[in-house]
Amino acid sequence: MSETVMSLEETVAFLEREFPQMNADGRHYHLEAVGPLRARMRLDHHERHLRPGGTVSGPSMMALADYALYAAILSNIGPVALAVTTNLSFNFLRRPGQGGLIAECRLLKIGRRLAVGDVAIRTKGSDDIVCHATGTYSIPPGR
Repeated sequence: MSETVMSLEETVAFLEREFPQMNADGRHYHLEAVGPLRARMRLDHHERHLRPGGTVSGPSMMALADYALYAAILSNIGPVALAVTTNLSFNFLRRPGQGGLIAECRLLKIGRRLAVGDVAIRTKGSDDIVCHATGTYSIPPGR
């Protein structure tokens, strides 16, 4: 695949229209890039994403990974709102540092019915992966 079906701007507009709840209390998720079989999304540092001890919570990293995976798939197949997560697996590798998180998503396969990808999450400005996720999405027929 040499280019995406939806541009960065089109993908952002779709996400904002279909999932306004993701930024209902302020904009925290930012889709920064899409490309052939990839996407990059940032989660801003905000107290609503913290757990006791002041680190970003696991559920916040899980949401970031799932949202980044969804954005990568949509930018590569088009605006298919009913593509749904069928599996997500997480490995929390180290405590994230203070600051925002960057999720780099790589799609490993896009088939007729399933898309599979992985997501590496890092603290902004660091090369160390704090969480690695793999996921599978079901793509409805007739996309």
